[in-house]
Amino acid sequence: MNFDTIQVGIFGLGHIGLPTAAILANNNIHVLGADINEETVKKLNQGICNFEEPGLTDLIKKAVQNNYLSATTDLEYVAKVCEILIVIVPTPTYDNKKADLSYVISACESIKKGLKKGKLIIIESTVPPESGIKVIKPLLEESGLKCGEDFYLSYSPERALPNNTIYEMTHNVRIVGGINDKSADLTAQLYSHITQGDIIKVKNITSAEMVKLMENTYRDVNIALSNELALICEKINVNANEVITAANYHPRVNLHTPGPGVGGHCIPVDPYFLIEIGEKYGVDAKLISNAREINNNMPDHVLKLLLDSKNELSIKTVSVLGIAYKGNVEDIRETPSKKLIELLLENNFNVMAHDPLVKNEIIESFNVKAVEYEEALSCDCVILMTDHDLYKDLKPDMLKNKYIISTRPILDSEEFREAGINFQAIGDISN
Repeated sequence: MNFDTIQVGIFGLGHIGLPTAAILANNNIHVLGADINEETVKKLNQGICNFEEPGLTDLIKKAVQNNYLSATTDLEYVAKVCEILIVIVPTPTYDNKKADLSYVISACESIKKGLKKGKLIIIESTVPPESGIKVIKPLLEESGLKCGEDFYLSYSPERALPNNTIYEMTHNVRIVGGINDKSADLTAQLYSHITQGDIIKVKNITSAEMVKLMENTYRDVNIALSNELALICEKINVNANEVITAANYHPRVNLHTPGPGVGGHCIPVDPYFLIEIGEKYGVDAKLISNAREINNNMPDHVLKLLLDSKNELSIKTVSVLGIAYKGNVEDIRETPSKKLIELLLENNFNVMAHDPLVKNEIIESFNVKAVEYEEALSCDCVILMTDHDLYKDLKPDMLKNKYIISTRPILDSEEFREAGINFQAIGDISN
C-alpha cells in the first residue's frame, strides 16, 4: 500500500483510538475517525481533545489544521472511503464477567457494508482468544468477500500507559498477528509509521490476542500475590512494602506493590477473557480466578481496617482521598474507590471525597460529597486510595483528627506514628 495516498479509518476515538489517529496523522497519513459520540467528533474536528493526556491536544490541533485528521459519526461512510480500518472500541464485561463484544461487532457490521477488495482490517480492541477467527472473520465474510484473499485481517494489541500514552505508543514494541502472512506484513508496514520500537509478528491472530491477555493477567496475578503477602504481613507485624522491596533485590524476583485493588480498562477485565475461554474448553483457570477474587476484595479489607477501629475512635465521617484508579491521571475506569465508597455508605458512614484531577460532578456521581482538600483532611478518618503527587506531601499536622488508612506506600508510617497519628496501611498496621 502507498501510505502517501491511502486513508486510514479508526473506529473508536477513546483513550487509545484518538492518540493512534493523531500519531498517524502527524506522520502525514490521512486519518478519518469514526465514533458514535457526537460531542467527541465535534471536538476533534475543532482540534480539541475530550480528555487529558500530555501532548495529545497539540498533536490533534496540528493534524486537524493540516487537514490530515477529521472525524464523523457516519461509520459506514468511513468503511467505504478508507483502505485501512482499525477497530479500537471498548470490550467491557457483562455482569457475569463474560466478554461483551457488542461494540466490536457493531463496528465490524459497519465495516462489512463498505468492504471492498484489497482492504485491511486491524482489530486492536482487547478480545477473548479466537474472536478473530470465530466471530470477526465470519462476520466480515458475510460481505461475499473471502478473508485472506479479497481482504486482509489482523490483530495488534495496544500497549499504552495513561499519562505517558504518546511516548509509549511511539516507542513500545508492537505485536502483530494476521489471518495470513500478507495481512501481518501490511499491518507491520502501517505500524512502522507509529512506533520506533520493534514489530514482532506472531504465528496468527489468536496468538496475538493471547499476548495481550497474558501480559495483563500476569500483572493481575502478581498484584494478587503481593496483596495476599501483605495480608499475612499484617498479622505478624511486618511491613510488607519494606520486605517486598528487599525481596526484589533478588535478580529473578519482581513482586508488584500491594494496594486497594486493581483499576483501569485492562487489568481488572482482561483476565476474565482467559477464564471464559478456559471454561469453554474445560480448563479451570483457578489461579487467574483466585487472583481476581483477591484483588476485587481488597476494598473490603480496607473497610475491615476501618471497622476494627470504628467503636474505639468514634468514627462517623470518612473522606476518600483519590477517585482515579491510579496516581496523576483523571481516569476512573474500574477504580477500587467506587467499591470502597459503596461499602462505606452501606455501613452508614458519612462519606466525602477529594481528587485533584477528577471533576467534582464525576466524584458526586458516586453518591458522595466532593470537598476541598482541607475539608477532606478534617474527617474522623481519612482513607488514601490514590497515589497522586499532591498526597505524597501529606504531613501529620495537616490531619485535624488522628486517624488515617493509607492504601498506597507513599507516606512515611513512622513519621505519622511518632506524631501520635493512628496510621494503618495495607501490609503495615499498628499493633
